[in-house]
Order: sequence, then C-alpha cells, then structure tokens
Amino acid sequence: MEDGNAVVTPADSHGVTVKESPLTGKRKSDEVEEPEKSSRGKRRRGAGGKKTRPGERYIPPPQKRNPTVGFNQEHFNETTHYFEGGLRKVQPYYFDFKTYCKGRWIGKTLLEVFKSEFRAESIEYYQRAAKEGRIRLNETPVKDLSIVLRNNDLMKNTVHRHEPPVVGRPLEVVANDGEVLVINKPASIPVHPCGRFRHNTIIFILGKELGISELHTVHRLDRLTSGVLLFARTLEVSKKLDQLVRDRQLEKEYVSRVDGEFPEEEQVCEEPILVVSFKVGLCRVHPKGKESRTVFQRLSFNGSSSVVRCLPLTGRTHQIRVHLQYLGFPIVNDPIYGASVWGPLRGKGGEVGKTDEELMKDLVEEHRAKESLHLLDIPDLAPAEGKADVETLVSTEQERKESLNANGTEGIAPAEKSSPSVHQDDTSRSNSSANEVGEDIGTTENHSVEKVSGDNDSLRNSQCHDAAQANVEQTGAEDSLKPYPTGKRDDLCSECKIVRQDPTEKDLVMYLHALRYKGPDFEYSTRLPDWAKEDWEEDK
Repeated sequence: MEDGNAVVTPADSHGVTVKESPLTGKRKSDEVEEPEKSSRGKRRRGAGGKKTRPGERYIPPPQKRNPTVGFNQEHFNETTHYFEGGLRKVQPYYFDFKTYCKGRWIGKTLLEVFKSEFRAESIEYYQRAAKEGRIRLNETPVKDLSIVLRNNDLMKNTVHRHEPPVVGRPLEVVANDGEVLVINKPASIPVHPCGRFRHNTIIFILGKELGISELHTVHRLDRLTSGVLLFARTLEVSKKLDQLVRDRQLEKEYVSRVDGEFPEEEQVCEEPILVVSFKVGLCRVHPKGKESRTVFQRLSFNGSSSVVRCLPLTGRTHQIRVHLQYLGFPIVNDPIYGASVWGPLRGKGGEVGKTDEELMKDLVEEHRAKESLHLLDIPDLAPAEGKADVETLVSTEQERKESLNANGTEGIAPAEKSSPSVHQDDTSRSNSSANEVGEDIGTTENHSVEKVSGDNDSLRNSQCHDAAQANVEQTGAEDSLKPYPTGKRDDLCSECKIVRQDPTEKDLVMYLHALRYKGPDFEYSTRLPDWAKEDWEEDK
C-alpha cells in the first residue's frame, strides 16, 4: 500500500516502482514540535505543542516512521503455513491494523466512522471488539465508541486474520547473482502484502523460506499471473534498471491462451485504456483512457483456443487483457474480462451497453453468485454472505470520478486534498523497498497497489491505490498482540463461522504468463507453462 506520506520517485526497472521516503526521512507531521512532558504545576501540552484544556483529551504527536524498516523474522513469526490439497495455507492469526484519523473523520465519533466506512462487519461486532479491548485510540483501549475523533488520533483494531489459500508450488529461482533476483512466480500469489494477503505473498515467502530480503521492486505481476519476476538486490542496480525503463530499452514478452481462433497475421491494438474501478480492478477501452499499444502474434491453435504471444509496448493496467478482449479473444479463464457481464460479444470492439457503475456492480454480483469473489480481491466483499453493500463500492468509485473531474488528478479524493499526491506515469514506478507495507484499521479499506486482481500484463499503476488510504501508516510486527494464540478459533471472528470449499489449483491459475524480460545486456526467461503448449487440451 502506498504510504500517503511517502514521496514517490522513479527507481527500479521493469516497470514498476519502488517507494522512497522523503529526503528528510520524515513526514510533515514528524516536524511538529514535540509535546512537553507533563509535570507538577504545569499544564500538559498536546500535539503540536498546544496546551490542552482541563478535561480535554490528550493526543500524542504522530509517530516517526523509520523509512528503512522492512519485514523481518519478527513479522514472519506471526503465524505458520502448511500445505493441503496442492494449496499453501496460513494459520489464522491476530493482527493489528492501524491508521491515523483521516480528514473527513475529524469531529465524528468512532461509531459513525465504523458505520459509514467499515461496513464489512456489523456495529455489534465493533461494540463487542471494543469491550474486549481490541480497539485502541492512541494506544488506549476504547470501550465507548461515542468518543469524538480529532486530528492525529491513531486508531488500532486487532482482528483475527484469515488469508486465502494460494497454489502450493515452490518459488523457482531463475537467477540470483547479488545484483538481481529473478524468480518464476506461480499464479495466485501476490507480490506484496495487500488486501487479505500477507504471509501468502512472494515477499514473505522469499524472506521466511529462502532467507532473501532487502529487495527493491523492479516490476509487479498481478496475483493470478505467473512468470518472470525481477527484484533488484541493491539501490544502485534498482536505479540502473529504472533508467532502462525510462529509455524504453526493456522488452517484455508474455504468452496467453485465448478463446477462439486468433488470426494468423500479426495484430496491433492501440486503443486507449481507462481505469474504471481501482477497488475491483476493472479497466476498459475508452476515448478518455491513456495511450496504449500491444502487438499480438498467434503461436498455435488447438481447435478451440489459441496461444498468443503478447508484446506490451506501453505499461497500462491490465493492458494485455483489455486489448485481447477488445479484439474479441479474451483469455480463456480471465475472471474479469471473460465474464458474461460484458454482454453477448463479451466486450468485443468496446461494445458493452452498460454504464461503468452497472458493469462494476454486475461483475461483483456474478462472482458473488459463483462464490468466487476471491478472484476480484475485494476484502470488504470477501465473506460469502457479502455483508458490505455493493452500492457502497459503486459510490466510492463515483466519488473518485467526481474528484478527478474537480481536481484533474486521478486518485485524490476531496477529503484528502492536503495529502501528497500519488505518483503516476506510464511505467508505474514507485520508490520503496519491497519490504514495506501500510495497513489500514479495517477490512473495507485494506488495499494497496497490489489490490488490482488478475494479471499485470502491464506494469503496476501506482494509482491503483485508493486515495482514501493516503495517510495510512506502516504496521510492524511489534503491533501484533502476542498473547493471542495462532490458528485458534475466535468467537468474535465472522470468518471463523464460515465454511468455504477450498478452490482447486485450476481455479487459481489464469492463462497469462510473463515469459521473457530482456535488456541490452541481460535476458531472463522461463519455460512455457503446460497450458501454452501446442498440443494442450482443456481438462473436462
């Protein structure tokens, strides 16, 4: 998740970004004068050095964040994993989500904020959580949710965290020479902690099982996409790779399996792509979208589906998938762009016949009916009964669009205008260590740049981060409550009450694979996945 107080500047290569802290290593709020320690005969000073009035609640100044902090053994020890039925599973564990009070919350009660913004759980749940000491304000347990929030309040919410399973395939190391680490990423595993994922992520698996940490992001692949994934081992290498991206000296080659008989002659799609919903991870061809260009070449046809070589020449979110859909050949098992909600033509030629809001709502409802919401990575709609209202999701996107129209900058919500803007560009570079992550207090806003589901046929767009998260702070293992046991049932946890059928490994694989990344003096590639072989046939 992007930290709203991080300065996003170019860094690594291959098209995504690494987040870096400000030059001073401080947030603006860090520069606030430290409060005076209380003593006899003196009135205690609050945040910003202001004197607190008699009976007024003291609010400590924002904590300083160490920009070099990454994930370490203390984080890895939060829980354990195991393998079952070809899947990698994580034992449920207790975890602290935290956030500073957002501008739009100032003057509202905790109860009002939970009602309006954290609807994944009922108000009764939050009231019980408060009674059990799981909700804290400035490190103090809150028993009464009628307390009014003020600027710089730090809220913490201890939750019983369940992570979805991922495929149990090992991470194959393609290269590790001290300068770069290259792996063949299995499908279904996100690169960074995001949404409901933390321990079932590439970063945690590399650190916990292979002892590899201190990595710099070069590019990201979406959760359901497999293939070549690069990390820089040093900041110097990261900057060199980034320059290759800027100079367009990096070649990317993907393979996909699409429905139908793809034309034998080379196809070039240059339709502009617009992000419809960051939360759902939904894009479409639109005149107001960003310039995009992809070259496609058919490799084989087995009578029902085709293997296609994909060369993205720009780096838009879901670029390969959107362009294949537009051409009338969506990826065979694409959970978004192959869905029936796109109409009888399945979005071919951009013909949909629905507004963006209708399309988004229908997509969520289709996956809810199939009990496959996990393929959309929407944390607040993850429970089978779908406690969170889809209308809330749609209205959030409408607010984002209104913000875009008003400000001319995507991703900056009106209530967050004072927050630093999120860096955006063609190749989606973000400057930060791959070990850093921010977490939010509740599930409805627990998103990060990694939340866009499906592939990342393009390089990750930093703007996929919801601007409402702009002031979310980094959460460390030291915030997790140790007294609670790992893997045990929790009476307050709604997830513990739900019995779900495990997905199959096939359910977690999308037929899009990053086959090769090539620079002026290096080339990294993997073997073709089984589904991309010429004689492959779909299992019945």
